[in-house]
Amino acid sequence: MPSRERKAELFARTKELFAEYNKILLVGANNVGSKQIQQIRIALRGQAVVLFGKNTMQRTIIREFVEEQGGEHPIAALTEHVVGNIGFIFTNDDVSKIREVIDNNRVPAMAKAGQTAEVDVVVPPGPTGCDPGQTAWFQALNVPTKISRGQIEIVNELKLVSKGEVVGGSEAALLQRLDIRPFTYGFVLQSVYDKGNIFDAKVLDITEADLQAKFINAVRRMASISLQVGYPTLASLPHSVGNGVRTLIAVSAAAGYSFEQMEEWDKLLNMDPEELAKLAAASAAAGGAGAGAGEAAAEEEAEEEEEVDVGGGDLFGGGGDGGY
Repeated sequence: MPSRERKAELFARTKELFAEYNKILLVGANNVGSKQIQQIRIALRGQAVVLFGKNTMQRTIIREFVEEQGGEHPIAALTEHVVGNIGFIFTNDDVSKIREVIDNNRVPAMAKAGQTAEVDVVVPPGPTGCDPGQTAWFQALNVPTKISRGQIEIVNELKLVSKGEVVGGSEAALLQRLDIRPFTYGFVLQSVYDKGNIFDAKVLDITEADLQAKFINAVRRMASISLQVGYPTLASLPHSVGNGVRTLIAVSAAAGYSFEQMEEWDKLLNMDPEELAKLAAASAAAGGAGAGAGEAAAEEEAEEEEEVDVGGGDLFGGGGDGGY
């Protein structure tokens, strides 16, 4: 049990960490040894600080820190998350990088009877190194085997335990005999405290590409709704202008009225059908021949055409002053 001086030092140090760092990762440390924790500390040196302690002491430290801050502080929400074999990782860096370090410091481990499988456990086909006298033992586990070159060989891949199931004694013995280490031990990221907000660790699985895709889909929906109800917005304005230009060209062609921008369209509309067919075939042939060599040029041309079609690429982040 820590002495009074040691406890006071721990309280002061933890409060300093709460004040210094804006991000705290709450990690579970079941089956993690002190040597592995030390290795993770070394790997995170310069990026984060790893802190473990008794849950009762951690709750007391949080409560005292909140009281010292005037009785209100968002860090008080951490109290309800201090349950089980939990630890804190303090950092001001990118949380995704810290999680990457944590994941890279997991160690393989044998399956134990009564343990809950964290992944699907699959036994691969191939020789086992066991003599034919142990065939009955494999048959009891419904493992398809055959005798090959004086040893038992597993014929087909076998899913021994599914994720979330409890590992039985026979399954654990088989995995140990085959020297299969299906599980890994290490820190398990449970929650993230970031500037007063607490998120589930699954939030870290969302990448910037996912956010961009969701934003683009939202803009498209906004533009569709705005066009449907006839209410102009920054999202629908480029499409409204493009549709207006198309309508103007169609009306001008039907009325026989021509202007400078209509000259190219007039040539196409008044072209002989045979010449038009030849022109289309020549364009198709040229496009097919240059598809491989001119791929980069085609992408640039497509980007230019897209800018012309929408009539205002800056409205989607290209440098305009507008916003939502």
